[in-house]
Amino acid sequence: MLNIIEVNDFNAPELDIYARLNENQLVHYYEPALGIFIAESPNVIERALNAGYEPISFLMERKNIDKEMKPILERCPNVPVYTAEQDVLTKLTGFHLTRGALCAMKRRIYPTIEEICKNAKRIAILENVVNPTNVGAIFRSAAALHMDAVLLTPGCSDPLYRRSSRVSMGTVFQVPWTYIGNKTAEWPNPLLSTIKKLGFKTAAMALSDNSVSIDDPALMNEEKLAIILGTEGDGLAVDTIADCDYTVKIPMAHGVDSLNVAAASAVAFWQLGNRN
Repeated sequence: MLNIIEVNDFNAPELDIYARLNENQLVHYYEPALGIFIAESPNVIERALNAGYEPISFLMERKNIDKEMKPILERCPNVPVYTAEQDVLTKLTGFHLTRGALCAMKRRIYPTIEEICKNAKRIAILENVVNPTNVGAIFRSAAALHMDAVLLTPGCSDPLYRRSSRVSMGTVFQVPWTYIGNKTAEWPNPLLSTIKKLGFKTAAMALSDNSVSIDDPALMNEEKLAIILGTEGDGLAVDTIADCDYTVKIPMAHGVDSLNVAAASAVAFWQLGNRN
């Protein structure tokens, strides 16, 4: 039997995670234990459940309980389901709940680099990609275009942020990923050396004349390849490029000098992804 709870008190503390706490506060909600993230939309919530994430509670319009959220809720019979009419939820959350449902979930311990890369042939490494929309879009491309895993430096936006997971269409719960290093050290080295010791050649995506084309045969024939993408605007750090085995450039036309990092990732993953 579903645990349906009608929302009538906007100040109820159990609703703070939806209405009054920001993403960073959710990350540290149970500190020193792991925190919380919010999954938005039935598709994203279902993929998170399929990946084994534990739900804490749901928030949704009443009409969605018996529609597309019904099979999801039936999987979680004892989890609180907070519900109200659309105008009430809009007042509570501060925005129109167009995607029908939110779910608060517990975070999990990040796997190690070795665990992520164990059976991988193609991985993406994101260096300080700060825009959550770009992170989500990169994950969606990684899932669709044959990438086995994603590694992120600490400066990257969190893939579990609501916007990132929503833009990714829930693929952040399907593509293995983890953070590498910390905010003050370890990237690009010694972590880049660690990745090389795991058998990967490293390819820095950069706007450099001292580069190979993305369809270079030697690059495409590497058994294990790490494709490294840099922050919006500035791109990869000079030290990162210098330490990579390849510098790779996407040929451009019509005087266009670069692509958005999410668009560049899609081109790179399509050309260099693991189709085996």
